[in-house]
Amino acid sequence: MANPQQTYTYPGELSDVPGWFPPLDQMLFTWFLDRQRARGLQGDLLELGAYLGKSAILLGRHRRGDERFTVCDLFGGEAPDGANRAETAKSYGSLTRRAFERNYLSFHDELPRVIEAPSSVVPSEVAPRSCRFVHIDASHLYEHVRDDIGAARELLVPDGIVVLDDFRSEHTPGVSVAVWEAVLNRGLRPVCLSTQKLYGTWGDPGAVQEELLEMLRGRADCGLSVQEAAGHRLVRARAKGMRPVEFPKSRHYVEPAPEPAPAPARRRSPVRRVAVDLLPPIVTRAVRRTLASRA
Repeated sequence: MANPQQTYTYPGELSDVPGWFPPLDQMLFTWFLDRQRARGLQGDLLELGAYLGKSAILLGRHRRGDERFTVCDLFGGEAPDGANRAETAKSYGSLTRRAFERNYLSFHDELPRVIEAPSSVVPSEVAPRSCRFVHIDASHLYEHVRDDIGAARELLVPDGIVVLDDFRSEHTPGVSVAVWEAVLNRGLRPVCLSTQKLYGTWGDPGAVQEELLEMLRGRADCGLSVQEAAGHRLVRARAKGMRPVEFPKSRHYVEPAPEPAPAPARRRSPVRRVAVDLLPPIVTRAVRRTLASRA
């Protein structure tokens, strides 16, 4: 990936922003946030780990009234320990706050509240029981994810939703351990699982799961299965040719130039048609050369 400080193109559409935010999760984010609005659930939005802003841009569209949207990321700054420094250097070496802000402001008039620091500072920066939606996509190290989940529990309002990224990825076993530990021992109740993310709550998931199941069963572009494990109903969704959600274009969007009309086919003269249809190839080539020299 090119360093955003060296070469930069402003995004015209959400799909132009680099990052791992597939259509299935775009759809699920939108559904949960729209459901919260329809039910009048009040609260702030929080994202831990923003990368270049793809999911933050979608989240920011759902901030209402005087609600606050907070984003916390190191943005290439000093990590709290050696393991985190190594992880950041390997996976996010090109990340800068400036690139995030340019992407975000391509779609919004103002930035969210940005905390450029480890996610461990969030409990002292965000009020308890103030958030209705928390997206955790910061460190992949077990100890950090465990603490981020603990923070989310204290920050969410009743029936708020936490989304945990990379809970099943091959390269992030620390996330998997922390997430399933929270499900088995810390009261987290899964609402649904996508290919990349677990959506959960510390409230009762029954009502939201029933509404979600009804919605998913009505979509031809989404596969669905329901399983039981350790006393939890696990709703698993998977994309089947799903398109990205409809999202407003950025202020930098440029309509693609129309395709040029094909040039009209040249009509062959009667002599050319006879040459092609009746004469041997070597004679046809000679006739074409003669006709071309006369043109």
